[in-house]
Amino acid sequence: MFTGIVEELGEIVRSTETADDSALLAIRGPLVTSDARHGDSVAVNGVCLTVVDVDGGVFTADVMGETLRRTALGALRPGDPVNLERAAALNSRLGGHLVQGHVDGVGEVLAREPAAQWETVRFRLPAGLSRYVVEKGSITVDGVSLTVAEVGDDWFSVGLIPTTLKLTVLGTKQVGDPVNLEVDVLAKYVERLLGGAR
Repeated sequence: MFTGIVEELGEIVRSTETADDSALLAIRGPLVTSDARHGDSVAVNGVCLTVVDVDGGVFTADVMGETLRRTALGALRPGDPVNLERAAALNSRLGGHLVQGHVDGVGEVLAREPAAQWETVRFRLPAGLSRYVVEKGSITVDGVSLTVAEVGDDWFSVGLIPTTLKLTVLGTKQVGDPVNLEVDVLAKYVERLLGGAR
């Protein structure tokens, strides 16, 4: 479980293809590796990955073919920056919202509108996800907990403050770039309890 508060901007060191359409990612992240051990969970651009090994500020994680197909991790190349967050501790403050690290779909940056102190960014929503997104509700974009400003049938927008623009990959994403999306899990539970189809 995560909070969507990015701890560190890491970097892809290498991506090695392994058997069965899977990969081994090596990611530089001095902060998140400072206390990481084999088996720990780290969110990489919002995707929960399990630490396989740690060596000098770099950790490795196995990524299954299913994860590569359902997220934007497969598009990452050496040198690419990534948002990193360690799993939340039960005795810490919940700064964002409850984030599982289970990506619901891949969206796309549609537009960026700079303003004096912030930037409004619009994203494409994959089919079927818009019913879980509401104005002033929470959504996770590449692992960042954000508040929805506006929502349409196949898009939503958020306002990004200077800190988010500077300390996460969202500051450098360009129009057309893919992003990992995780909707608020509470919305999915409510739908299930009320008997809605998914």
